[in-house]
Amino acid sequence: MYIYVIIKYITPMKILEFASQLPDKRIDRKKLHSSKDIVFITIAAVVCGAQNWDDIEEFGHCKEEFFREILALPNGIPYHDTFNRF
Repeated sequence: MYIYVIIKYITPMKILEFASQLPDKRIDRKKLHSSKDIVFITIAAVVCGAQNWDDIEEFGHCKEEFFREILALPNGIPYHDTFNRF
């Protein structure tokens, strides 16, 4: 519960600003998910105990409704391979 308060009310804009400044080396035609979405979900998942890419994807699916309040997610939650490639 506490992490949701931190992410939702205190830091989402700072995390998104940080994520937008990271270099994105992916091929443009293959970018189905924004770098902001990937970084935000990854940070939230790791803070909540995710230890690998599969955990991060699973966390994203479990909390998708919450993430949709903050992120656009036009193509849904990225697959674990997408988190790994970024």
